[in-house]
Amino acid sequence: MPRVLIIDDQKEVRAMIAMVLRVNRFEAVEAESGAVGLKAFAESPFDVAIVDIFLGDTSGVEVIASLRERAPALPVIAVSGMTALDFMEESPHLANVACLQKPFRPNDLLQALQKALAAAGGELTETA
Repeated sequence: MPRVLIIDDQKEVRAMIAMVLRVNRFEAVEAESGAVGLKAFAESPFDVAIVDIFLGDTSGVEVIASLRERAPALPVIAVSGMTALDFMEESPHLANVACLQKPFRPNDLLQALQKALAAAGGELTETA
């Protein structure tokens, strides 16, 4: 079962993402801040990370860069409700990051997961 780290400071958004993932046979781990997410990532492996760009305690861009320093091939989905994510391609740590604009539908999330995994050389597979 693929493990997904969800880093978002909005509890409702984390819960919705986690529910969609669990229904689609992913293991979802929720983190309410960049610091909590980075700690969880350091403690156990993840297959994908979903990171909000605007976190209360830090920048999601910095969190993504830290995740990529630790795991350069990690598939990442950046989410934002406040801005276009065009700037993401300007940093080498943010290359091949799939972007998802809030609000999004469950199918949009699953498509972004597929795109992130494909960019990292993997694919979305269902496991029992």
